[in-house]
Amino acid sequence: MENQVSNKNNVVISGVGLWTPANTITNEELVESYNAWATQYNIDHAAQIEADELSPKPLSSAAFIEKASGIKSRYVYAKEGVLDINRMRPKLEPRSDDELSHQAEMAVAAAEKALQAANKTPADVDMVIVACAYTERSYPAIAIEVQAKLGIQGFGFDMLVACSAATFGLQRAHDSVAAGSAKCVLVINPELTSPQVNYTDRDSHFIFGDVATAVVVETAASCQSEHSFDVLGTRCVTSYSNNIRSNFGYVARVTDEDPFATDKLFHQNGRKVFKEVCPMAAEHIESHLNDVGVQVSQLRRWWLHQANINMNLLISKRLLGRDATADEAPVVLDTFANTASAGSIIAFAKNHEDLKKDDIGVICSFGAGYSIGSLVLKKR
Repeated sequence: MENQVSNKNNVVISGVGLWTPANTITNEELVESYNAWATQYNIDHAAQIEADELSPKPLSSAAFIEKASGIKSRYVYAKEGVLDINRMRPKLEPRSDDELSHQAEMAVAAAEKALQAANKTPADVDMVIVACAYTERSYPAIAIEVQAKLGIQGFGFDMLVACSAATFGLQRAHDSVAAGSAKCVLVINPELTSPQVNYTDRDSHFIFGDVATAVVVETAASCQSEHSFDVLGTRCVTSYSNNIRSNFGYVARVTDEDPFATDKLFHQNGRKVFKEVCPMAAEHIESHLNDVGVQVSQLRRWWLHQANINMNLLISKRLLGRDATADEAPVVLDTFANTASAGSIIAFAKNHEDLKKDDIGVICSFGAGYSIGSLVLKKR
């Protein structure tokens, strides 16, 4: 699905907001906890391991994590419990129905920053999209809760497209503004990923971090921000794959399965994902650029999905024919880790104010589904 800049209303991104939790966990902290848990597991199950009924849990290292992913640390909404070998998951206090939910709290904080950057107030907004990998409940929508908290008149809804949720949400916002069904849209990505992380799995316990991002989308005629970008085109595509899954859901109640079993948490076939997604993403970006009349050589900046440093390096090299510089394709996953759909928006938030008028960049995210979304932007 695709849209170009020929819409009757020229659409712009006028503001972006980034909110980070107060807590961080380094690779060293995570490894110390995981190795202590793994060692105790192997001791407790020594007889079954000796009888080949169970496999021993392998140990890890901070160097292994950084080499495999490029990640050095991550933000977490709640640090308590994550490093406790008797718990190995975050501990959050439940909130009543009358209290602001954890995820809405994150979303509001990012939205306020985006509105400030766009020189907008809640009265200017008439549509709210919360687009992320997970929502903490089915209904009412987190977006409607955020809308109420901010005092926005209009409507809101949630979108779940895993790690491509932010770009898919931005395309929906773009289409609405272009069609005139909304005048100003807040697209918010409150990525509370840590509850779905299996902190007892060596190959995935280090991948994700928590964060919230938000973007304001409006018409060029109403834009009053210092840093804004014309949206030259948007494109989204999906192709079904089982290689990245999270099976948590309400149906477990009636199938009598453990709703928190390993297969209900995030899991993936990392090698297959790397092999299949990298060429898909490169081809997607190149095709999208061609269709909006932009050559790869004209791109000033690449705001790519922040899942794995090796994926980003391979995608940009495939397109450029050389390694991209840190200035061309900034990396933020070293300190944020994989923040699901928010990764490319973090890269954009932290690396857009230095661009000059008419500089062109591309935001691209990719993930489970498979799903890939991109926006080609031009600095105004």
